[in-house]
Amino acid sequence: MAQNMSKKTIHCPHCAHPMHIELDTSQGDQNYYETCPNCCCEMHLNMHIDDYNQVIQLAIDADDEQVF
Repeated sequence: MAQNMSKKTIHCPHCAHPMHIELDTSQGDQNYYETCPNCCCEMHLNMHIDDYNQVIQLAIDADDEQVF
């Protein structure tokens, strides 16, 4: 199970506070929210596992964009 965990350092899109997260790749692609421990704002994380190139693609945004 330890091989399915990946540690990453990310930065909050609101306040740029650095934080360490662990990504569990055993569940495949994921789309979820985390709360910044510094500014308490929500961050949207979208993780895609590229099995062919053996990389994890992680997109982080403030999720405050409005779609009309």
